[in-house]
Amino acid sequence: MEKLNEKNENTFRKQILELGPLVLFFIGNYFLGILWGTAILVIATLISISISLLLEKKIPLMAAFGCAAVVFFGMLTLIFDQDVAIDSQSAIGVFLFIKIKPTVVSAMIALGLFIADFMRYNPLKSIMSSGINLTPKGWKLLSRLWIIMFISMAIANEIAWRNLTTDDWVSFKAFGIPVLSIVFALFSIPVIRKYNQDDG
Repeated sequence: MEKLNEKNENTFRKQILELGPLVLFFIGNYFLGILWGTAILVIATLISISISLLLEKKIPLMAAFGCAAVVFFGMLTLIFDQDVAIDSQSAIGVFLFIKIKPTVVSAMIALGLFIADFMRYNPLKSIMSSGINLTPKGWKLLSRLWIIMFISMAIANEIAWRNLTTDDWVSFKAFGIPVLSIVFALFSIPVIRKYNQDDG
C-alpha cells in the first residue's frame, strides 16, 4: 500500500511539473500578452526541470529535450518577435517562433523514432522499460503509434497557429495538445495490455 501511494504521489508530481508551465503560459498570455506568457513559460520550464532534477536525481531525456526546445524557441520569440507581437493589427497567422516549437519538436521526435524503427532500434524500450515490459512486437507497435501521435501533433499545430488568433492558439497549446496526448495514451492501453509480458 505504501509503495502504491508513493507511486501515485510521484505520478501526480510529474503531471504537475509537466503541465504547470503550460497552465502558467496560458494565464500569462491571458492577462499580460504573448510576450510575457512566453517569458513565464521559459522560466517556469527551467524551474520545473530543476525541481525534477532535485527530486529524481535525474532528468528524463524527453523532458530535457522539451526544456531545451522551450528555452530556444522562447528566447527567439522574445528577442526577434517583439515588434511583430506588439505592432500587428491582426493576430491571425502572425508568425512567432514560439508557435512553431510544437511543430518542430513533434516532427523531430517522429523522425527520430521512424529512423530508429527502420534501424531496428527502439528508444521507447530504453526509456520506458522500467515501467512496462512488452514483447518485441509490442514495443514496435507502441513506437509506431507514437510516430503517428507526434506527426498528428505537428500537423495539428501547423493548422492551429496558421488559422487561430494568438490567444486561441495559446489555448490550443495549453489544453488541446495535452488532450491529444491523452487520446493517444488511451490508444496505447490495448497494445500494452495485449503484449505485456508480465501478464503472460
